[in-house]
Amino acid sequence: MEITNLQQQVDEWIKTIGVRYFNELTNMAMLTEEVGEVARIIARRYGEQSEKENDKTKDLGEELADVLFVTLCLANQTGTNLQEAFDKKMKVKTDRDKDRHQNNEKLR
Repeated sequence: MEITNLQQQVDEWIKTIGVRYFNELTNMAMLTEEVGEVARIIARRYGEQSEKENDKTKDLGEELADVLFVTLCLANQTGTNLQEAFDKKMKVKTDRDKDRHQNNEKLR
């Protein structure tokens, strides 16, 4: 599924179930909160912090989906076409980094 379709799906959900978008500042705060939840899982599950018993039931995929959902909301609210932005970013990264990572001894 293309990102454009995801943006449309979120917009339809907001309009039919969610009533309206939260304002951009509220969504930015929510995005920060969701990223923090992802960071907590990663730090405890894959990092050096110990994972508490109640953290073990947290679903990383669900938390990443929350980040994606709020990101899609912000894109919709600001008139950002994420598919175009993503495609452009991938081209920039590919052109800039095509040899950079292959030649990095630290990555081998």
